[in-house]
Amino acid sequence: MTDCLFCKIARGEIPAKKVAETDQCLAFRDIAPQAPVHVLVIPKTHYTSVNDITDWAELAAVMAMGREVARSEGIDEKGYRLVINTGKDGGQTVDHLHLHVLGGRHMKWPPG
Repeated sequence: MTDCLFCKIARGEIPAKKVAETDQCLAFRDIAPQAPVHVLVIPKTHYTSVNDITDWAELAAVMAMGREVARSEGIDEKGYRLVINTGKDGGQTVDHLHLHVLGGRHMKWPPG
């Protein structure tokens, strides 16, 4: 891990409202939620973005945790959105791969 914000959260150096955790991943509430449910899921291994993935099983673990978060938050039946922003133009604001789990309201398309 590096000294990025999400690496520090994964190590417990910065507090976060944890939703779920495994050896590979951590899910925590977004500090600036864009929907009634807005949880971030990160791999504990540092990857700057999806472009840097070397172990696709880790990305699969992140996606699986996203699904489990949706279930535990009670948004799986009505619907939810899983989003990975990549790079500046893609809307990525923290240089650590992360998945947004968004739900609890109707999602519009296109997103922005």
